[in-house]
Amino acid sequence: MTPQILFYIIISILIIDFIIDKIIDSLNAKHFDDNIPEELNDVYNKEEYTKSQAYKKENYKFSLITSGFTILLTLAFFIFKGFAWIDQIARSYTDNEILITLIFFGIIMLASDIISTPLSYYQNFVIEEKYGFNKSSKKLFFTDKLKGWFLSILIGGGILALIVWFYQKTGDNFWIYTWLFIAVFSIFMTLFYSSLIVPLFNKQTPLEKGELRSQIEDFANKVGFKLDNIFVIDGSKRSTKANAYFSGFGPKKRIVLYDTLINDLDNDEIVGVLAHEIGHYKKKHVFINMLLSILLTGFTLYILSLLINNSLLSQALSVEKPSFHIGLIAFGVLYSPISELTGIIMNYISRKFEYQADDYAKEKYNADSLISSLKKLSKNSLSNLTPHKANVFVHYSHPSLLQRVINLKK
Repeated sequence: MTPQILFYIIISILIIDFIIDKIIDSLNAKHFDDNIPEELNDVYNKEEYTKSQAYKKENYKFSLITSGFTILLTLAFFIFKGFAWIDQIARSYTDNEILITLIFFGIIMLASDIISTPLSYYQNFVIEEKYGFNKSSKKLFFTDKLKGWFLSILIGGGILALIVWFYQKTGDNFWIYTWLFIAVFSIFMTLFYSSLIVPLFNKQTPLEKGELRSQIEDFANKVGFKLDNIFVIDGSKRSTKANAYFSGFGPKKRIVLYDTLINDLDNDEIVGVLAHEIGHYKKKHVFINMLLSILLTGFTLYILSLLINNSLLSQALSVEKPSFHIGLIAFGVLYSPISELTGIIMNYISRKFEYQADDYAKEKYNADSLISSLKKLSKNSLSNLTPHKANVFVHYSHPSLLQRVINLKK
């Protein structure tokens, strides 16, 4: 195979992936005006459903513009040898391969973020604002950006530098050391993400004593779930959309409730949501997901180790001198069809886990409270009640609301 043929394969993968994604989005958009299923007739009234349809259509149109712009920019960057140009810039500053890699990806990250920031700004302060979701200030928006850059440089840059160092020291075996490091790092982040990273962006406070905490603790005790850490997060400073999540395991496990969730749902509904989250823990979904993620990472790194030394990867992007960072870019595109397939499989497993957690909540608490909470959360976020099956199959990590309600009513 010649570098030119490999280049054409890379371009073809980018285009085909974009076309498939747009076909699925188009199929989904054709169902925006479908009648609401009978099981969900109580989610929206006529005015609210009209508003939800308008919200979906506006987001769809905006996504067409942004994704079209992104693919054209990406193709232009590949065709006009943009990666070779950035490689030359990085090499003009140093001969150290680790620093070259950091400068290379640093330029790409910074340029990408600068280009995407106006789009993100419009999404938040025009579309989300128009439909009453955005609560973020412009100061907070840009502060979040700066914090994100800081974490990307500190954590992302540190990990990338270590991977290149492994590659320099161990050659083709770098994937083993990288895999072990990422596995340990993933476990560390699972344990400490909520206590180390979240506080940089949000304030978390222990749920005050009262009727809600008592109901939560009573249910946890009933099902033998030791729970000392129940926190409320100030999600309302950015959006009116509500959420709850479970993090960590062992003594570090905690349940985090968005303040918007507490405002939107009554106590029984909140306990229903938490029963679902506890179901994930009881069914060992947290552990299984982490294990699957680690195994998938190892598989990806192994495939990378087989190809990264191939000079064709660099030459396909018009860089004569083989390098880890250029090879990584080419590999990322070539691997994307496999990544899409594994993503579909992981989403399928995730949807199965959601059903199991729903079944647990139905068995240990009651189905009506969870159904009511799911409907309220969907209503308050103007969710799509009629997604196309292809969109659910490819992109959804959770079953659709209709699928969950039907399952809970069995």
